[in-house]
Order: sequence, then C-alpha cells, then structure tokens
Amino acid sequence: MAGRMKVGVLISGRGSNLKSLLDACAGRGFPAALVTVLANRPAAGGLDHARAAGVPAEVVDHRAYAGREAFEAALTGALEAAGVELVCLAGFMRVVTPGFVRHWQGRMINIHPSLLPLFPGLDTHARALAAGVKLHGCSVHYVSEEVDGGPIIGQAAVPVLPGDDSASLAERVLAAEHRLYPTCLRLVAEGRVRLRDGRAEVSADFDGAARIFNPPAGA
Repeated sequence: MAGRMKVGVLISGRGSNLKSLLDACAGRGFPAALVTVLANRPAAGGLDHARAAGVPAEVVDHRAYAGREAFEAALTGALEAAGVELVCLAGFMRVVTPGFVRHWQGRMINIHPSLLPLFPGLDTHARALAAGVKLHGCSVHYVSEEVDGGPIIGQAAVPVLPGDDSASLAERVLAAEHRLYPTCLRLVAEGRVRLRDGRAEVSADFDGAARIFNPPAGA
C-alpha cells in the first residue's frame, strides 16, 4: 500500500460501482487502495463485496443520529481514522451538507448516471428518454455544494436505442460506469487531475479522432 492513495468509499446499496473499484484496486500497479467502506444502511449489499475483498467495512446508520451534521461527523471520524485521502461516493443515497463538502473539498468524487450538466438528481434514465436525447451516459465529478454540480473529471456516453426503456438504458449506462469510475480514480490518484477556475483539467492520452455518432455517420 506504500505510495498508493488511500480511498474510502461511501455506499447505500448493492455496491456494483464499489465492486468495480475493488477489482481495479486489486490490480497490479493501481495507484489507489481502498482502506474502508462505510454504508449508511445495514442491509447494503456492497458491504459483502468489501469484506470478501478483505477491506474493512462498517455501518454508520444515519437513523442512529439526531441530524445530518451528527451523522456526517461520524462518517468523517471513521474516514479519518482509516487515513482516507480521497472519498468516493458510490451509490450513496444521502445528500451531504455544505459543511461536509467543505471539509472534503477537492478530496471527494462521485459518479452520476447522466452526461452532466444534463439531468442532475434522480430518475435520470426516464428523463433522458422523455427528452429524446440520442446519447446518454455517466459522469465522474468532484462533489460541490451544488448537487451533481461539481467539476467533471470524466464522462462516458452510450447510445439511446429504439425501444429502450429506463431499465435497458440503465443497464447500458451501468456497464459504462463500471469502466469510467476506476479510470477516473486512477487519474486522480496519479495526480493527473488539477482543479482550476472551477473546472477539472485532466492530463491523459486521448484519441483525438474518436467520435460518437447516433445515428451513425453516413447512415
């Protein structure tokens, strides 16, 4: 673990994105290590993923606290006790307070199932279908006081296909999430993401000719 960024993950549910991060961090040479997983729900399935991978996991049940500030103080205490340098939200279904955001400013990232700034908040797949967009996807971003409004680190797009419903579109987006989140974590852990003027500048190699067309070009 020496030299690797220490990461804590906050979850609420099944933990599929957590699993993708666990798998990535288990790879040889990956620059980050998961040191703790915290769930606000005792039944969160992601806890089993963490324990199976040998990562300490515990429940910090929000219902056991008098308010959001007390709950978040407990989260921060557990994260700092584990030596966490970066917090990853992975299906964490709690809106965090401005105070929590400020405490972890520039050290907390989230994955959201839309191409931000489109469709922040909930029900993104149904909203994308209702809007008639031809491309949907996911975004990894730094957490700011504006919900789903922080600087974007990376995005992955998927086509919206004829006959899609919310479930089929969600499945396609989730597969993209599982690839995007570890990629962005790697970039952050390697120091290749810099916050400047409210934007995340990424130093990475890209195929400048890569394009996504929907419908396909020349169709």
